[in-house]
Amino acid sequence: MMSKRFLLTIPLMMAIVIAACSGGGGGGDAPTRGDVIVYVAVPLSGFQANGGQTILGGVRLAAAEINNDGGLLGYRVVVRPLDDESDSDVALSRTDEIRQAIDAGDRVLAVIGHLNSGQTLAAMDVYQDLPLVVIAATASEQSLTERNYDNFFRVNANDSVQANVSADFLVDQLQAKSVAVLYNNTEYGRGLAASLVDDLRARGATIALQAEVEEGQSIYTDEVAQIKNAAPDAIFYAGYEIEAPYLRAALVESGVDAPMLASDGAFLAATIDESNGAAEGMYVNAFAPSPRNAADDQWIEAYQAVEYRNPDTYSVNGYVALQVLAEAVRKADSFERAAVTESLRSNSFDTLLSSLRFEPDGDLVDPQIWVYQVVDNEFQQVAN
Repeated sequence: MMSKRFLLTIPLMMAIVIAACSGGGGGGDAPTRGDVIVYVAVPLSGFQANGGQTILGGVRLAAAEINNDGGLLGYRVVVRPLDDESDSDVALSRTDEIRQAIDAGDRVLAVIGHLNSGQTLAAMDVYQDLPLVVIAATASEQSLTERNYDNFFRVNANDSVQANVSADFLVDQLQAKSVAVLYNNTEYGRGLAASLVDDLRARGATIALQAEVEEGQSIYTDEVAQIKNAAPDAIFYAGYEIEAPYLRAALVESGVDAPMLASDGAFLAATIDESNGAAEGMYVNAFAPSPRNAADDQWIEAYQAVEYRNPDTYSVNGYVALQVLAEAVRKADSFERAAVTESLRSNSFDTLLSSLRFEPDGDLVDPQIWVYQVVDNEFQQVAN
């Protein structure tokens, strides 16, 4: 049990670290004009709760820094978590809470989320008609920016970019002439796999195998047998950290030694932790560098003070999403949807990652994909 003295010092530690992170002394008066609400819609329970929590943590840190520096146009940024449970029906139902808040007179600025493309697609049916902006931190399904949403943006690359980078890495870096492509049965998994197959064939590689698995699947006896029979030079998996470690473990245990590249959905500590030691050597795509590659020790300490845990891989994405949103508001000098969306399309934004700009459809100009390899049970960057 913690001592009373330790409990009493936590708020003081938080204040000191956050103040240091924002330039010391707060940099401005405390927000006094009221509250502006930012919802963070991600899974906070169930099998992807950790992934959602990392995004939420990044947003919370950015909000703490903004508020310590005088707020956003003088308003305190209030972060409201919204648990979509990684379920599209739940995500759609959760939009009622946002609509009710708007109807009750709350100043709702934006939704940051969702973690997955399926939940984002479902909720955008409602968000497109609400007076708010949506900034996705990790949703990558390509059609999200092909549906003419006026208020949708994302700070991550889409799946066509990831497929292109993955095909280059498999063919040029891993020297693969034949690739087994496996994917989970989600919009994300299917869309990314289809794009990758096209890009591999365009580079002269053959598709040794295409196989769909269940979201959350943990036993891969049949799939491993198919892969062994196909004898590919490399394996690509489009899915999540709730499947990738078990697939990797099954492959290693069966003696398959072809290199494996997993998609961004597996770029979480669980891919290493749940693989029974088999993750060593595998490659994983990422939408952002890991916190230790992107940020300094001060940023990490500030995150720990706000969240009481270490940042994980998507913490950077959540932080950058609110950075971009806040700067767009400042440049627009307005919280109104039309003004903020115009600001997002017209300006560049300095972030923890780099200077970001948006295409008219809401995708990034010059988006990046990073590639990591598991070395000594840690993600080590090998390409970007």
